Amino acid sequence: MTITTNAVGFVLDEDQQALIDKKMERIKYADDLIVDLLLRIKYDKKMIFDVTVNFRWGTVAHISSDDYDFTAGLNKMMDVLDSKIKKEKDKIQQKG
Repeated sequence: MTITTNAVGFVLDEDQQALIDKKMERIKYADDLIVDLLLRIKYDKKMIFDVTVNFRWGTVAHISSDDYDFTAGLNKMMDVLDSKIKKEKDKIQQKG
């Protein structure tokens, strides 16, 4: 799984990047399911997290969350992302 992070409207500092890396550990179980994951973080009065996940079998998932706090927004986004990955994994296992 390739993870690409883009910051728009601000510069991602080392602590924020370390937090993102730490949170991404949570979805390591899906390493073989995901081709790449594109995380775009935009600052426009609040933090907006947009994630596009490209699954191995061609499905693309888009998740978005926002918050005034970087950590809270990232946590919300990770909760939804984790749930989405599990649903996709279950769907594929049922088909196969």
